[in-house]
Amino acid sequence: MHTIKIVTIIGARPQIIKAAALSRAIRNTFSDRITEVIVHTGQHYDDNMSQIFFEELNIPIPDYNLKVGSASHGKQTSLMIEGIEKILLVEKPDYIVLYGDTNSTLAGAIAASKIHIPVVHIEAGLRSFNKSMPEEINRILCDHCSTMLFSPTQTGFQNLIKEGFREKNSPPYHADNPAIYHCGDVMYDNSLYFAKLSESKSNFLQDNSLKPDHYILCTIHRDNNTDQPRRLNSILRALYQISIEGNIKIFLPLHPRTSKLLSQNQDNDLYRKILNSPNFIIHTPVSFLEMILLEKNTTMVITDSGGVQKEAFFFNKPCIILRSETEWKEIVDSGAAEIVDADEEKIVVAWKRFSHTPPMSYPPFFGDGKAAEFICEELVKNSC
Repeated sequence: MHTIKIVTIIGARPQIIKAAALSRAIRNTFSDRITEVIVHTGQHYDDNMSQIFFEELNIPIPDYNLKVGSASHGKQTSLMIEGIEKILLVEKPDYIVLYGDTNSTLAGAIAASKIHIPVVHIEAGLRSFNKSMPEEINRILCDHCSTMLFSPTQTGFQNLIKEGFREKNSPPYHADNPAIYHCGDVMYDNSLYFAKLSESKSNFLQDNSLKPDHYILCTIHRDNNTDQPRRLNSILRALYQISIEGNIKIFLPLHPRTSKLLSQNQDNDLYRKILNSPNFIIHTPVSFLEMILLEKNTTMVITDSGGVQKEAFFFNKPCIILRSETEWKEIVDSGAAEIVDADEEKIVVAWKRFSHTPPMSYPPFFGDGKAAEFICEELVKNSC
């Protein structure tokens, strides 16, 4: 039987989680047909933001770790390109598999395309239409280097067609004749798989004085929110108002960088009120299973994270989006989420609307929970 080799590139927390779905599909169904070599770029180098996810999600230990650490976009990406290229020349894979839109994604696409190794992009076609976001540049460039593009949504699939990709190319596929697919979302695969497992963390709610459906989960991490005092203060004023008016707890797990900026970029009076409020729980970063548990049991999600927007939808929770746009247009169009940017008044109004009139339906935009199996099947089929 023909066996193929793939090199999977991961570097940031979301990629580690997404890779779990494909690694699980390979282990359970394709172990005799796919050999996976995992390369961790070290883009997230804090053990709390990386190693714990390998252990908790039972992802194979990476075969390589570049340990690039934190640096400017240019320096970090250049170190990754150099390191990935060396590995590709040694391993000689049939494909390089890339996830999402980080600097690790961009570096993998550049390194592989220069030495003519086919690029597989999972989460292809997503667009915010905001090129001031580094992620938007990364995802566009990766898509246009790719041989096989797997889009999680119909909107993403149509975005690719609008950019000139052809829907019905015939094999053999290559960068000038790529294949595009609407396959569903590997994160939906993961959420279904890990939902029950997350109950093992059920004491986490009790330990943090949280009652199911009696708290709001909020995450803030994008630099245009954390690094701009005006925007950060606007968001936090809204959260404080909601906590008072709704007499509801706000659970806020913070990346260490955001936590540091919170004390630097915030109105001192507001900062004191939040620190002294029994309704605010400011927590260190949580594990993936803890996050799943929080999402399953919250009454509502307020976030600037693309991944958390989706996960809120997976668990039938309304979502307030702290950005001016989203890659997940479907969830907004369905009425399950609202874009409010960092506008204090809009955040509060959206909270009131969702509290009084929660969304009634959550259509199956993200597939059937078998996206990873579909991707593996296509890789094997088209490598012969």
